[in-house]
Amino acid sequence: MPKLFGREPALWLGLVAIVVKTLTAFGLNVTSDQQATINAAAAALVGLAVAVIAHDGVSAALLGAVQAVIALAVGYGLHWSADQQAVVMSLVAAAVAMWTRTQVTAPVPAVLPPATPSTASRE
Repeated sequence: MPKLFGREPALWLGLVAIVVKTLTAFGLNVTSDQQATINAAAAALVGLAVAVIAHDGVSAALLGAVQAVIALAVGYGLHWSADQQAVVMSLVAAAVAMWTRTQVTAPVPAVLPPATPSTASRE
């Protein structure tokens, strides 16, 4: 992992939560629902970063991060219906699936059908 996260991504998430609470205490106009959404988005983005760095579960982490960012945007006034959110998530899922397809190889080689004898070999 990069030096920024070290071995403690959860510690960084705690710091984000505390910074948001501190800013709210000193005048930032953020509701408790918005604070929760900020923390959820931060968790999803850190999860994505850890997945990319560890090369494990990147597709799921990316989808979770996009979903969290959309939730954050809606929480701050983006006026998307549930249908619009679903369409965007479907587009992202399709793009991730297409990218994943280029990254995955089969664990076993393709089975070739048995060769049929040619008429020349019969004679």
